Amino acid sequence: MWTDTHCHLDAAEFDADRDAVVARARAAGVAQIVIPAVEPANFDAVRRLAAEHGLAYALGIHPLYVMRAPADALDQLAAALHAHQGDPRLVAVGEIGLDFFVPGLDAEVQQRFYVSQLQLAQRFALPVILHVRRSADLLLAGLRRVGFAHGGIAHAFNGSEQQALAFVDRGFKLGFGGTLTFERSLQIRRLAAGLPETALVLETDAPDIPPQWLYKTAEARQAAPGQGRNEPAELPRIAQTLADLRGWTAAQTSAVTGANARAALPRLSGLS
Repeated sequence: MWTDTHCHLDAAEFDADRDAVVARARAAGVAQIVIPAVEPANFDAVRRLAAEHGLAYALGIHPLYVMRAPADALDQLAAALHAHQGDPRLVAVGEIGLDFFVPGLDAEVQQRFYVSQLQLAQRFALPVILHVRRSADLLLAGLRRVGFAHGGIAHAFNGSEQQALAFVDRGFKLGFGGTLTFERSLQIRRLAAGLPETALVLETDAPDIPPQWLYKTAEARQAAPGQGRNEPAELPRIAQTLADLRGWTAAQTSAVTGANARAALPRLSGLS
């Protein structure tokens, strides 16, 4: 059985067939899915979906959303974490982090939200799910500054081996998904093949980051909406790429990455 550690099941792309998406994932052997929030407006949605489908969720404010966040966004997050701290399906604070790829984002605002959310995760003794895009060193600096001690997952990791090992040394697992399936993703494949096996977890980031066999150009997606949409049922096939790179069987890959997911997000162990 498989664990998808990162899927935005609440996204509008799934509005037409969300139940079928979950059913396909179950049929493919995906036993658990973690649904991270991106802003206060979707806190209730991810919590409701997790309860409805027997899944897990995280609450946080994504760096791409901090510029439009209401003035009390961090207070809303603190209140939600307090209100639901006893919910076993709340497994992390996330998706949080830093993004220095997308233009027009204020670095200072991002940093303020990131550090404040790390402090909230520390307060509620929860791991974090980190958005890492051209920001690994500053994310690590934030972890050191806060003295963050609860680990988590560096989602869609695409940094250097040195950065990867720095996250691992701080108790983090690294998320690998659709990008792994592209032959040109040489650095990501090298990391997936060479890092300690205890460092690896699987994810889809659905509906985003489609694997190679679903990838379409932007023009093709506009011409045929819905084509190339990623979903959690693709996880076992993505996992096969990891298995091939490591020389593992599918069963070994499932066992290793599942154990790593539970180590990164301990509350997963209590969910069916």
